[in-house]
Amino acid sequence: MTNAQLEIFSLLAELRGFTLTAQHLGISQSAVSHALKTLEKELGVTLVDRQGRQIELTEIGQRLLPRAREILGLGETIRQEATDFRGLNLGSLRIGSFGPTSTIRLLPPILEAFKKDYPGIEVRIDEGPDQEVVQWIQERRVDVGFVVLPDDRFETYELVQDELVALLPKDSDLASKTAIKPRDLCDRPFLMTEAGSAGVIGRVFSKAGLVPDIQFRTSQVMSTIAMVERGEGVAVVAELALPPIQNTDRYHIRPLEPRHERSVGLALHDTRHASPATLAFVKTAQRVSGQHLRGSAPSFGK
Repeated sequence: MTNAQLEIFSLLAELRGFTLTAQHLGISQSAVSHALKTLEKELGVTLVDRQGRQIELTEIGQRLLPRAREILGLGETIRQEATDFRGLNLGSLRIGSFGPTSTIRLLPPILEAFKKDYPGIEVRIDEGPDQEVVQWIQERRVDVGFVVLPDDRFETYELVQDELVALLPKDSDLASKTAIKPRDLCDRPFLMTEAGSAGVIGRVFSKAGLVPDIQFRTSQVMSTIAMVERGEGVAVVAELALPPIQNTDRYHIRPLEPRHERSVGLALHDTRHASPATLAFVKTAQRVSGQHLRGSAPSFGK
């Protein structure tokens, strides 16, 4: 069993095709197929179902995939620690990010500081819904990911606390209120986000013994805003998920009463096995995120 075989197996599971995997690695399709067959022969199991246009992992393939990625991750950690010792700071880092909160608000200043301190680290950003990011961390597809806290499945590091706010149509009678109570939102169509704050929003209503009249479910905050603008309902979203520049002439933003907060942070599988690049990114994120959100200039010193 070689690292090359494990890398091909991991990439096949991600790209779901021999041709795409070969193109990504810059090798022939037959070389990809041969490497997988050799790995399957050595292990004595079939890892991939080759029927159909898109390959699927077998049951044992799904079970072994996280182990393969763990081995590949440890190999990258060894390489990074060796190069770090030589003062080269080389390697790669894969980050899972969800929605505007992390992708638009948190990541840019963190990456700016990180790349200034560690220009030799290659960074890849994978974006998806919050639950998909959680799955990527579990499967070790990413080294570290942004998550809504708390999350006891991982080692986590809080970066920021975010407040939930109500979104109201321009002509809503609730716009005259300075703060919105959850019960104010229950007698009109409600837009429920399926993004990172869904669980927190659900708890806001359940804690008050209320059930909103959910008429629509959305996965993107921009879709939610557009529907509120059209008067199709009201919504509750995380403030940091809203675009930095808002056209509030077309809708209203109001705080909730009582206030409800959402914590966002970074999560990784195991600090003991994390690469130097992963740990450096976490440290940079902790240093920069709070400073940025308070409006002060980030400190780029190591």
